Amino acid sequence: MRINSFSDVSLRLLMVLSATPEDELPTTRELAEQVGTPYNHVSKAVLKLGQMGLVEAIRGRSGGVRISPDGRRATVGQVLRVLDDHSDVAGCQTEMGQCPLVHACGLRGALNHAKEAFYVSLDNVTIHSLAGKGPQGPTAVTLSTSRPD
Repeated sequence: MRINSFSDVSLRLLMVLSATPEDELPTTRELAEQVGTPYNHVSKAVLKLGQMGLVEAIRGRSGGVRISPDGRRATVGQVLRVLDDHSDVAGCQTEMGQCPLVHACGLRGALNHAKEAFYVSLDNVTIHSLAGKGPQGPTAVTLSTSRPD
């Protein structure tokens, strides 16, 4: 199973924020540097995580971003279920249109079942348990739309 780049960046942000002392409020630009991801991607992730109630964005001169109590308790499985693009694991569309087996195919259901099993296996892993003692510098993230062979 492979998560999308938006989910990857979002999980990294949550981990960094979970490891950040509560009295510190890093800005979105600082967070972008820490996770080694462009500012625009990080700001979109902060917005979505805020809508989910996992982070709080404080505006103003001394503002920044902090993880919420719900964010500390959130599990990786819970977060990925929301952030996933909700597309089927099997692409049931071809260049010619919909696959002719779409109504009688068992592959789609089996792969979706495996996808849920992936999430279930991450339901016992909290974001806070993944965070180290603190950010150690940039964390490289490769954003790519290509799939490995």
